[in-house]
Amino acid sequence: MALGTLVEPVADPRLSINVEKPDDQIQERSWGLTARVDPSVYFEEYQYWAAIEREEEHEANRQYIEERGPLTVGKLLKNRFSKGIHQERAEKAEKEKAEKEKVEREEPEKEKPEKENPEIAKAQSEVSGEGVIDKPSFGSSVSNEEWKTAARSLRTASWGTIFYLITADILGWSTCPYVFSQVGWGMGVGLYILFGIAAAASGWMIWKVFLALDSSRYPMQSFGDTYFRIFGPYWRHMINAFQAVQILMTVAVLVLANAQIIAQWNAHICFIVCMVIIMIIGIVLGSIRSLQRLGWLCNLCVWMNIVSFLIVIVACAKYPIDYSVVLNSTLIKTIEPAHTFAGPPPDAYQQSAYGTAATMSGVNNIVYSYGGALLFVAFLAEMRHPWDFWKGMLCAQSFICIVYIFFGAFVYGHLGQYSASNITQVIYPVSLQTAGNVFSFVTGLIACTLYFNIGMKVVYIEVFQEILHFPEITTTKGRWSWYALGPIYWIIAFVIAAAVPNLNGISSLVGGLMILNFTYTFPAFMYLGYRIRVDAKLEGEGFDPITRVTTRHDGGWQRWWRGFKVNWHLNTIYFLYGCGGLACSGMGCWSAIESLIALFGPGGTVATSFGCAQPV
Repeated sequence: MALGTLVEPVADPRLSINVEKPDDQIQERSWGLTARVDPSVYFEEYQYWAAIEREEEHEANRQYIEERGPLTVGKLLKNRFSKGIHQERAEKAEKEKAEKEKVEREEPEKEKPEKENPEIAKAQSEVSGEGVIDKPSFGSSVSNEEWKTAARSLRTASWGTIFYLITADILGWSTCPYVFSQVGWGMGVGLYILFGIAAAASGWMIWKVFLALDSSRYPMQSFGDTYFRIFGPYWRHMINAFQAVQILMTVAVLVLANAQIIAQWNAHICFIVCMVIIMIIGIVLGSIRSLQRLGWLCNLCVWMNIVSFLIVIVACAKYPIDYSVVLNSTLIKTIEPAHTFAGPPPDAYQQSAYGTAATMSGVNNIVYSYGGALLFVAFLAEMRHPWDFWKGMLCAQSFICIVYIFFGAFVYGHLGQYSASNITQVIYPVSLQTAGNVFSFVTGLIACTLYFNIGMKVVYIEVFQEILHFPEITTTKGRWSWYALGPIYWIIAFVIAAAVPNLNGISSLVGGLMILNFTYTFPAFMYLGYRIRVDAKLEGEGFDPITRVTTRHDGGWQRWWRGFKVNWHLNTIYFLYGCGGLACSGMGCWSAIESLIALFGPGGTVATSFGCAQPV
């Protein structure tokens, strides 16, 4: 929306120039990442600018499709390494401008007036043919288009990229056979479908709120921004803290897991050295800032995952079971033919617990298997056309659900009660086991890099940029700050992975507190709050872009209750859905705490990974 200032025409511009703002001119605020948490901006203003943003994105997407033409393999490969349509257009315009200036310099200089009042000349140079100053000297020196280009410089990801990002983020197929061995055929298939639908519903809620409240003027960058705009700053800080801790723990766990794979390949390498190797690789891969650039790695990750579970499928169908892993690490101590069950198996065929506890262990794994919604806002924030997010999410969630059911049921049908959680380790021959470990290693590194990318952005924007006043991440100085701070993040993750005893168990507790809530609870209450705010609006209320004033006739609990009652039946469903997420979280925490009590109690261990011995 162009900012203009009218100039009243006069007889002699050298004698009198009267500059005044029109009555209908929109009052400008600051733009950018810092403006997104401006406490003077209200919910209605976020809605106003978001609606304009969506219209502009729709038009920009239409132009982009026209310019791009039919998709080819070459164009797809080129897009993987593209700087983004907004940045490319800006560079193209800059190049054309430079060429034009070069041509003008080569032309003979025209005669200049002998004397001219410099202030009048400046004013005249700014006045367009219709008496509008396009770039008033008293305003910002940056035009709207320049602001939009800067704000959208990282918004380059397509919905295809989102498919790979979500799949790389969520897909964790290795525990699926174990789940079936704990709950049986019927419950396994049913719960995978049920929680898959629930996870997709959570993604839909996040998507709807993002479209309604995000704009390049007030961009959303993390999950906490949604809660800030609906519930206020306190909830934003809480959500951001949860997100930062969860992602850091995830990176630390992946560092430890990948180091264990290296140690399995070569037992002569000191384990702490294996972890240092992973940390160095992570620092190198962590230099990638844009999710669009990271998309091709996630693409590779998806295909490697497919090859990995195909290796396991072939091995379990054609070769015998390596019983030693199951006998040494589970409650099963006898070798007999594989048995499968339609419902929960008898205690004699359970691996980790008996009765209800065993069933709940399997259910917990199903719930965890769809965890990953905490990254969805970050994915949306880097999309060129966020409206297309639903395509990538729906394809990803459907693909993930199909893989879980097919792989889990197939392997369980062949291995039965011996379907261990570390399924790659129970297959023969050793060559296939090694190949599976190689693919797991690479996909683990990619997942680690993805989580670092999002986690580091949250920390940089919320702490370094907002509190310590570091430069914006889209600037040149911001890029160098990213390169400097990235290694520190990896070092912290390395220290946590090495120093915390039984990191996997503690991470399960953190996951129960956070991953489940980010996937089910927080999206539900977020969308409930959003719907209440929208439905609570009275006639005559809203944001006036001319006066920059938001009008409300009431507030407090009265307003919230009125908004809830408008669609009370749907709002009740959202509320119960969120409560169900809390119940799953409590169940996951209980299971993790029971495991930690057993591990740290009598006969347990508090050994760390600092040393040459590989942790058990």
